[in-house]
Amino acid sequence: MIRVFLIAASPLARAALQNRLKTESVKIVGAAATIDALGGDLSDTQADVLLVDGVGESPDAMIESLADSDLAAEIPVVMLTEAASAAVSAQALRVGIRAMLPNEVSSDQLIAALEAAAAGLVVLHPTEIPAFYPAASPASQPLAELPEPLTRREREVLQMLAAGLANKEIAARLNISDHTAKFHVAAILGKLGAATRTEAVALGIRRGLVLL
Repeated sequence: MIRVFLIAASPLARAALQNRLKTESVKIVGAAATIDALGGDLSDTQADVLLVDGVGESPDAMIESLADSDLAAEIPVVMLTEAASAAVSAQALRVGIRAMLPNEVSSDQLIAALEAAAAGLVVLHPTEIPAFYPAASPASQPLAELPEPLTRREREVLQMLAAGLANKEIAARLNISDHTAKFHVAAILGKLGAATRTEAVALGIRRGLVLL
């Protein structure tokens, strides 16, 4: 069973989400109207994943609020929107949100996404896959050398990104500060020319930097 905390602006929206998640595999452990109202502390709820209803809200503003609160580094986050464009999804993944899904996904799909996020995975809606993984060049065509190779520590962090670890989890594994973990992630994205953590992992796999 996964424990889910809800963020939805209205009681009606919260009730609708609770109805969609009415299954023995999901337990709703709390709800709040806004990210600010939550106060950033979910320790008492023992929630496994945070579900944010962004329908009717500005996706950019919701993502910014999550980034400012650092919640995405504390707990896996799944966000629902009216239209999850590739650009918005890329921004969401960049701050650590595990899934940005259109609100019309089925209850089964939503529950599957929550379970995957709680397990440390990143979830992409099928409509987003072409934007994140454009047609690759032929396998026989060699990849250009990186202008600056990844350091040993950066390769460690990239491997952890591939495992779905958030910045805080990476920091704990490596006994470094959250700020240092974020710095390593930013350096990896810059060196690989990746816009998102997901893209960095994909490029790392192609370059043999990630062990599967």
